[in-house]
This record gives sequence, structure tokens and C-alpha cells, in this order.
Amino acid sequence: MKLRPRGGLADKRRAILAGALTVFARDGYTRASIDAIAAAAGVSTRTIYNHFTDKTELFQTVIQDSATRAAEAQLVIIDRHLRKITDLESDLVEFGRAFAAPMTAEHAEHFALVRQINAEAGHIPQSAIDTWQQTGPLRVRRELAEYLRQWAGQGLLRIEEPERAAVQLMLLISATDLSGRGTVPSEQAIDDMVTSGVHVFLYGCRH
Repeated sequence: MKLRPRGGLADKRRAILAGALTVFARDGYTRASIDAIAAAAGVSTRTIYNHFTDKTELFQTVIQDSATRAAEAQLVIIDRHLRKITDLESDLVEFGRAFAAPMTAEHAEHFALVRQINAEAGHIPQSAIDTWQQTGPLRVRRELAEYLRQWAGQGLLRIEEPERAAVQLMLLISATDLSGRGTVPSEQAIDDMVTSGVHVFLYGCRH
């Protein structure tokens, strides 16, 4: 039997995952169809089923792959901006601006997918949600919480639960959807959100 080149299979799989991310981010899990994913990926439905058992397995693989890439980008930003602090407020503002950038640009489809997950969580397999949480948000939260824990130990912040504080900070500086319509905010809108968010966070953690 003649074997197909492994590179070709890998390319097909990448095309499927990219197409599926686009469709899931646009239509959500429930409304997305294998036919639509096949069209977006430029492959046949049979090719998709050669790689994935069903839509559930494909969705879980997509969210894991996408969350991993988004989390890695965020972890790089956390380490780059927070490894050395000179002025906590200004450094956190700079971090927040950088943190918002991949969320609104390079990883826009991923965060559109996250909005879809939040909108229809009751209709998505729990295993897929758990995979997304462990691969993405929880991983990022733990890294940020470690820095907050260090600053609390140095007397820069007054916090008792670093992981909860990390969630609060990320929410306050998140500028992914200021309009509520899934649109990309302007740089000025991001800057205003981050600056005010950091101010509110530090006020709560210093008083």
C-alpha cells in the first residue's frame, strides 16, 4: 500500500483547524456545521472525518490549539513587562496595553470563539470547556498571580488571594469588546480602559 506523505496530512490537519476556528468563532458550537468547516478549510467532509471522529472532538482540538497559542502570547507579555518593576502603576499600564494587543489583533478569532463559548456554555460539552480553561485562562491566571504574590510579599500590594486578584486585574484591563458587538476597539479606547482599570485595581489593593 502506498503511504501518503506525512507533510500532506499535517497540512490538511492545520487547514481543518484553521477553518474550524473561523467557523466556530463566527457561528458558535451549536450552529457550526461540518459542511461549513469543510468549505472554510478547503477540504472535503470526508477528510475532516479522517482526522476527527465528530464535531465535538474537532471543537475540543480547536479550542485547545487556539487557547494554547493565545496563552503563550500572553505569558510572554507577562514575563516581559512584569519581571522587573520600577514604578508599579506605570509598569502595569504598559503591561495592560501590551496584554490587550494580541487579544484584539493576532488572536481576534480566538477571543471571538471565547465569546461564543460564554454565550452557549450550556450547549457545549463540559470536557471542551475544561480543556479551554486549563490550557488558556487558568494557565495565564496562575502566572499573573505569582507576580502579584511576589509584590504582596514586598509590601507593594495588600492582597490575600493572588489568583482572585489576577482575575480582577485581567477583567479591568480587558479591552477586547468595549462596544459589546465584538468589534476591535481603537487604541485610544484601549489606553483609556487600561489606564483606568489599573488605577481602580491599585486603589483596591493599596487601601
